[in-house]
Amino acid sequence: MSTDGAGEGTELWLRWKRAYETVRAAVIVETTTASGVSEPELSVLVCLHESGGSQRQNALAAALGWDRTRLSHLLTRMTERDYVARAKVPNGVEVALRPDGRRVIDATLPALEAATRRHLVDPLGTDDAKTLKTLVDRLLTT
Repeated sequence: MSTDGAGEGTELWLRWKRAYETVRAAVIVETTTASGVSEPELSVLVCLHESGGSQRQNALAAALGWDRTRLSHLLTRMTERDYVARAKVPNGVEVALRPDGRRVIDATLPALEAATRRHLVDPLGTDDAKTLKTLVDRLLTT
């Protein structure tokens, strides 16, 4: 895509997108290789881990930005692999990490940390990484 004549906002957006996609791809390759699970499965496991181990299915879909049908199909496969369990609760379904899912995420976190350090933090340096965190936090609260 040519950026000739692009405004400052468009130029920033295109650079942001390219940087995000480059770093994301490198981190995903390393973490999915280490974990043995797909990127979507890893996303679910990380989200459940961050939420303390369980979450309502509709809240999980919202947190991931996914269609509920897509998530439901993935959770069926993950249940068959014994990574998660689903239970009907009043007004919804609760999704919880199973021991196998916890083992996968626990084994993957060091690879995720190393990959994000290698592809994001180290190239920026400590001060710029802190600045980026501040800027991202600001964007997330607007």
